[in-house]
Amino acid sequence: MALVDVTLDPDTAHPHLVLSEDRKQVRYGDTRQELPDKPERFRKCKGVLGKQGFSSGRHYWEVQVGDKSEWTLGVVRESINRKGYFPLNTNNGLWALRLWNGNKYEALTDPPVLLHLSVKPQKVGVFVDYEEGQVSFYNVEDKSHIYTFTGYKFTEKLYPFFCPGFWYRSENSAPLIISPVSDTD
Repeated sequence: MALVDVTLDPDTAHPHLVLSEDRKQVRYGDTRQELPDKPERFRKCKGVLGKQGFSSGRHYWEVQVGDKSEWTLGVVRESINRKGYFPLNTNNGLWALRLWNGNKYEALTDPPVLLHLSVKPQKVGVFVDYEEGQVSFYNVEDKSHIYTFTGYKFTEKLYPFFCPGFWYRSENSAPLIISPVSDTD
């Protein structure tokens, strides 16, 4: 398994998203930035991709979500619709978990699966097995399994996907933070 040192790709970031200088944190900004409308940039979906894509192997990374009330994390296929609105689900090339309204967790299948978590994760681990067609999510603190998407056949490069949610709630102003992962964890 490859521990992925994910950095965010500024060329894909929606104009409302603010990335840290080290490209390890993303938050929703209160003003839309004037950025060139590159083909790879999200225009409607408030997302950003990791710079590192992969088309084989097993990959793992961790994201600190803290006490945020909204976020979406997972992977997308390279050809994901970056310019328009689309349902966030596996049919559209997104395999992700979402937290909304502070306590509602969903696996973004079609239709979404409501997840009942006894503990609110502070840090989420994402594991992709390309050949097996699986994307799994874990609560890093208690090492518990949250959800696995299985039985998919990936045919394109996959990229880590991050959406920090909206800033209109003060409890959601904190960034999503990509955490370093060590082999000893």
